[in-house]
Amino acid sequence: MAITKDMSIVEIVQTYPDTVEVLMNAGMGCLGCAASHFENIEQGAMAHGIDIDSLIAALNEAIGETAAAQ
Repeated sequence: MAITKDMSIVEIVQTYPDTVEVLMNAGMGCLGCAASHFENIEQGAMAHGIDIDSLIAALNEAIGETAAAQ
């Protein structure tokens, strides 16, 4: 299953541990913060000034999936 913009940060990290490095390298070092439990990946990326489409592509590449960002 490909990662999409509406998935929660916690859901992504718990389901795909290989994504932690991608998120950290992108500047999302707050993986354990309270916001990661209720924000989706798009909201988190926006809060950190990260291009969501590039991030989704990198996350999906890390898990071996390819999908258009939704």
